[in-house]
Amino acid sequence: MYITLFVICALTLLAYIILTLPVFGRLPEGASLERIRALPNVKDDVLQNQSFTPMEPEEGYWAIIKAMLKGNPNSKPKAVLPHVKPELDSVSGTKLTWFGHSSYLLQIDALKVLVDPVFSTTPSPFSFIGKKQYAGTDFIGAEDFPAIDVLLITHDHYDHMDYQSILKLKDNVKHFLTSAGAGSHLLRWGIPAEKITELAWEEQAVLCGLKFTAQPARHFTGRMFKRNRTLWSSFILETAEHKLFLGGDSGYDSHFKVIGEQHGPFDLAILECGQYNELWPFIHMFPEQTVMAAKDLKAKMLLPVHWGKFTLALHDWNDPVLRVSKSAEESEQLITTPLLGQTFQIGGNYPDTKWWLNMGNRKQ
Repeated sequence: MYITLFVICALTLLAYIILTLPVFGRLPEGASLERIRALPNVKDDVLQNQSFTPMEPEEGYWAIIKAMLKGNPNSKPKAVLPHVKPELDSVSGTKLTWFGHSSYLLQIDALKVLVDPVFSTTPSPFSFIGKKQYAGTDFIGAEDFPAIDVLLITHDHYDHMDYQSILKLKDNVKHFLTSAGAGSHLLRWGIPAEKITELAWEEQAVLCGLKFTAQPARHFTGRMFKRNRTLWSSFILETAEHKLFLGGDSGYDSHFKVIGEQHGPFDLAILECGQYNELWPFIHMFPEQTVMAAKDLKAKMLLPVHWGKFTLALHDWNDPVLRVSKSAEESEQLITTPLLGQTFQIGGNYPDTKWWLNMGNRKQ
């Protein structure tokens, strides 16, 4: 009896220690929680999408578990992904460098905006959990970046808000910008409140002379068991020369058309096109929907992201870019497909090399 009681107490203490580790962050409290409660899209402290967005498939969660256990032999590339050395010290023009998945650097003249930096080997709370990044995508680390003017985090999922990367970057960042409530995680990680700006949908902030406007997305949040206690957003970035749409994660919905009508056209829309499945059709776009969203936004150019580094779904690793490229061609939507690490100028010659072909998986 005493041994059983001891084991129960020990396991309870271990669980408590694990769940209070800083990697999980902290939910909004105090004034931050009161602000969340005052938002129009909250009910009983839980934030809501604009459209009904069921999380559980009709087949139940067991269908997802079975599909994940079955796996897909083509979910990872069979060869090392090519990359080029990024240019991180630009001082003129508006340039973008994509590092795989949803991490990219915008350089607006001498200003640097780093979006959703994830440079850990796995997009999870611990390195031994989850599938590791593809071979060839570790060509840059958080410690390699120069001073960052604005570090933007669209929402608090591990593949967008990476604890280890932020710890390495935080002392070299002037401003952190994120969705309402997500700043609580940053505070937990030792970032001063005066360096953090949170935005709810339709709110604006000017940082380093750059205008950011938070916009809706169709997704969810949560780093532990409680979902949707912090907001998920897309962002509009306006510079002196360009208007950019930074999509974050979102399922397809009418908000894209509304944003396009109210704020478009956009010189470039950066939109997710990967990690989709029919079992969760509302929280991630299928590639054809990514093109539809770009059209809705009145985007002159589309950069498809949220692929090319991690396997978080069941499709072939290159299925997103194959499908989004085909759909863009059929819809006459301009699309750019840079190499990992390739720095290109917005409004200049956009890269369009189909580098993902001949990588040992399904070919176009």
